[in-house]
Amino acid sequence: MAQEQTAGGTTGVKPTLGLTGVTMNAMALIAPGAFLWITFQLQAAATAPDGSSVANDMWAGIALALIIAFLTAISYGQLAGIYPEAGFGSAYYFAEKAFLDRENQAHHRFARIAKLTTGWAAHLFYWVYPGVMVAMMATLIGYMYTALSGVTLSWTPLAIICVIFALVTGYIAVRGITGSTLTSIIINVVQLVTLVLFSCLAIYYRLTNPEGATAWSYTGAWDVIKPHTVSGVAVQSTIAILILVGFESCTAFAAEAKNPKRDIPRAVILSLVIQGLIAYMFEYFAANYMVSEKLVGTDASGAAVTGMAAAAASSAPIGDMAILLGNSLLGGIGFGLMMSIAVTVGLAVLGTTLSCLNTAVRVSYAMAQDDEMPGVLNAMHGRYATPHRAIWVLVAVSILIGWVGVWSNPVGLTGITLASNFGTFVLYGLTCLWTIIAFAERHDRHLVKHYLIPGLGLITNVLMLIAILYLYIIGNADAQHEAYICFGITGAWALVSALYVMLKGAPTGRPITARPTP
Repeated sequence: MAQEQTAGGTTGVKPTLGLTGVTMNAMALIAPGAFLWITFQLQAAATAPDGSSVANDMWAGIALALIIAFLTAISYGQLAGIYPEAGFGSAYYFAEKAFLDRENQAHHRFARIAKLTTGWAAHLFYWVYPGVMVAMMATLIGYMYTALSGVTLSWTPLAIICVIFALVTGYIAVRGITGSTLTSIIINVVQLVTLVLFSCLAIYYRLTNPEGATAWSYTGAWDVIKPHTVSGVAVQSTIAILILVGFESCTAFAAEAKNPKRDIPRAVILSLVIQGLIAYMFEYFAANYMVSEKLVGTDASGAAVTGMAAAAASSAPIGDMAILLGNSLLGGIGFGLMMSIAVTVGLAVLGTTLSCLNTAVRVSYAMAQDDEMPGVLNAMHGRYATPHRAIWVLVAVSILIGWVGVWSNPVGLTGITLASNFGTFVLYGLTCLWTIIAFAERHDRHLVKHYLIPGLGLITNVLMLIAILYLYIIGNADAQHEAYICFGITGAWALVSALYVMLKGAPTGRPITARPTP
C-alpha cells in the first residue's frame, strides 16, 4: 500500500505492524519498569486535603485507576472494531463518526464539536505527557549523578538534560515507526525481566528480614492491598492513571496495522492486561511490602526520615530500595544493582517518550489534515513518512514542560503530571460517551459492552476530574501549588484551543455545529 488516503488522514503510510508490533508500541508507553521508579516518590508524597499522608493507599489507588482504564480500554476496542479506517485519528475520528453514522441527520450537526472537543482534549494529554517524561528522565539522571559524585544538580544542568533528551527522542521518532517498534520490543523485554528480579528480591527481603527491621510501613500483605480511606484512594488514583495510560495509543496506528479491525481491539486490552493487571499490581505490592525503617533519608528541612517518609523525600526511592536489597541479600552489590536498574529505567523512559511522540503527532496530523489545526503539523517526511514538523514542534513544547517539572520536585513534577492526567480523564470520558452514541442505532449493540461498561467508564472518569479539582484545591500549600500548575497548563491550552477554532472559523463562517455538506 504505497500511497493511501483514509478518513483519518494518512497519506503515504505503509501497513507494517502486526498484533505484536501494535501491542508493543502501547506497552512501551505504559512502561511498568519505568513508572515504578519515577512515580513511586509522587505517590509516597501524596497527601489528603488535611495534609496527612495517603501513601498507604497506593496499591488501592492503582487498582481503582486500573478499573477505570479497563472500562475505557473496552470502549476503545469496541470503537476501533467498527472504525478500522480511523488511521491516525483514533478517538478524534471516532467522535465524528459516532454522530455522522446516526440515521437521524439532526445528530450530524454535533459531529464537528464532538471531534474538536475530543481532539483538543487528546492534545492536552498527549502533548503534556512527553514533557512529563522529559522531566522524569532529567530527574533520573540527576539521581544517578548524585549517587556517583555526591553532588546535587541545580536547575540549569537539569534543564540542559531536558533539551538533550527531547532532541534525541525527536530524532528517533522522525526516522519512523519501524525502528521505534524494534526499540519498544527490546525495552519491554529488558524492563519486564528487571521488574521480576526486583519484585522477587523485595518480597524475599520482607519474608527473611535480613537487617532485623522492626517497624514496617505495612503490617502485612493485606495491609498493602486494602483501601484505608476514600480520600486516600481518590488522591492516589488521580496520580496513578499516569502509569496506566498508553493502551489507547495503538488505536492511532490503524494506518500502519496490517489488520486493524482484528489486531487493534486485541492490542488495546492485551497491553493493559500484561503491564497493568499483571506487572503493576505485582511490582507495587512488592515495593510497598518491603518498606521499613531501614529505608532512610532526609527531608527538605534536612531532618532524618525513615520508611515511607524517606520514600517521599527521595528523588528515586526505588533506587534506594535496590541499594538495600543488593547490600543485604546479594553480598553488598547494592550500588551496582541500583545503577543497573536505573539504566533499564532510562531505556524504558526513552521508549515511553518515543511512543507518546508517535501517538501525539499522528493525532495532530489527522486534525491538521481536517484543517482543524495549523497546516504545519500535517507535513509528511518524504523519506520516513512521519509527521516530522509536528514532532519537532512537540519536542519544543516538551522541553518547556520538562523545565517546569524539574523546577521543584515533587511539586513541579506532580503539577505537570496532574495536567496530563486531567487531559487523560477528559479524553477517556469522552471516548466512553462516543461508544454509547456510536452503538445506539447499530443492530449489533450489546447492553453490557455498549451501554453498561462505557457508562461506568464515563462516570468514573468524570469523578476523577472532580477529584483533581476538589482534593487539590482544598489541600495543603504544596497540593495547591500543584493544582495551580495543573490548572495553569489546562487553562492555557483551553484558551489556545478556543481562540484557534474561533479565529480559524471566522473568515470562512464555519460554525461549530452544522450539518456537514453532502
